[in-house]
Order: sequence, then structure tokens, then C-alpha cells
Amino acid sequence: MSRSRNLMLSLMLASATLAAHAQIAQTNGAQIIVPAVGELTVANDQVRATLMIEEQDKDKAAAASRVNQKMTQGIDIIKRQDPQAVLKTQGYFTYAIYAETAPTASNKPRPIVGWRVGQYLQVTSTNLAGLPKTIAAAQAVLALNGLEFGLTPASSKKLDDALIGATYANLNQRINSIARAMSRSPADAVIETLDFEGSGNYATQEAARPMMMRAAAKMQDAVAEPSFEPGESTLSLRMVGKVRFK
Repeated sequence: MSRSRNLMLSLMLASATLAAHAQIAQTNGAQIIVPAVGELTVANDQVRATLMIEEQDKDKAAAASRVNQKMTQGIDIIKRQDPQAVLKTQGYFTYAIYAETAPTASNKPRPIVGWRVGQYLQVTSTNLAGLPKTIAAAQAVLALNGLEFGLTPASSKKLDDALIGATYANLNQRINSIARAMSRSPADAVIETLDFEGSGNYATQEAARPMMMRAAAKMQDAVAEPSFEPGESTLSLRMVGKVRFK
């Protein structure tokens, strides 16, 4: 190998060494903000069902009376099918029904031709195996308006330790990756601050807009049992670490 080529090779090696030392020197004392996320996917063990009843009549009192009677019947059915379920009535509404044709005089309001009255019932239960039978029995009187599967508060609380562990492991993985990218040893990284932004399932779920359905005037025939798949929920925890390199 020629003398000039040896000299060039030596210069290139020296430049690479100086660049590596410069890179390490520039990262001494550097502070880095490292976000981390931990996730756990578990089977759902709770269901929240929303049932409703709506009646229409020219007589407001008659419509309200039928709603009250059928809601009472529906509640009794659910209590018999699932005694441990937690029931909550909500969303009682009464709306006027106006004539479609406007009066000839422009300053006169449209006349009321009837009334629409309804109410909602929220059912929370952990009896997922008996859910199809319970809902089918209730649908003889009430209509199913919504169904949401999730985790009980007790189950979510039990998973806290595992979720924190998974999040911290993800933080360490990211710190190690950052250290290697900076040509530093992970042992040089010191965690100065850990900021837990919060825990739980952050998928904001908006309450479904009530769907108005006209109920039959008489009790329906027996309803075939529906099929439900509870599925899984993903719990997530976010953490931010403030890391300093020695």
C-alpha cells in the first residue's frame, strides 16, 4: 500500500474517532423527555345495556300511562332474569307532534295533533352468560337501544400493577434505544422525573344519541335470543420520563 494511501486512511480513522468523541462530549449532561405507553388487553366482564319504550297518542296522559306501565313490566322482567343487575331509569321525555300542514294564516302556529312519550332504562350487569336470555325477555316489552361491554371497576383496579409495570418497561426500552442512537451506554442515563399523565382507557366514548322508535301498542310476541360477543378492552397508561445523561 502506498505511503499516501496509508496517510489518507489514518486521517479518516482519526476523523471518525474525533467525531465519536465529539458526539459523546455533546451529549454529556443532556436532558431528554421520553414518552412511554403501556397497554393491556383483557376480556370484558361487564355489560351496560340501554333499553327504551316510546308511545304515541293524541292523549298525552294515555301515552304516558302506557309508557309507565311497560317500563314497570320491563323492570320486573329484568329483575327476575338477572337479580344482581343494577338498574337505572333515565331520560323521560314528552314531545308534542305537530300537524305537517301549516295553517293558512302565517302567524298561527301549527296545531298539536298528538304526543310522543318515552323513557330509557340503563342495565349494568356482570352476568354475560345470561345476557341473551335477559335481553330477549325484556324485548317483549322494551326495545334495545344500545349495548356497551367493558370492565368492572374492580377488574380495572386489579390490573393497575401490571399496567404500571408494562409502561415502565416500555420507558426503559425507549431509553436504551435512545442511548444506543447517541453512542452512549444505557447505564449513563439517569431518570430524574417520572410524570404519570393518568391511567385508564382514554378512548372517549360519546353517549349514543337516543334513537326514537315507536313501540307497538300491545305487548309483542316472544323474541328470539340475540347473540352477543363481549370482546376485549385495552387499558392504557401514559408516562413521561425526564432523563439526563451523565
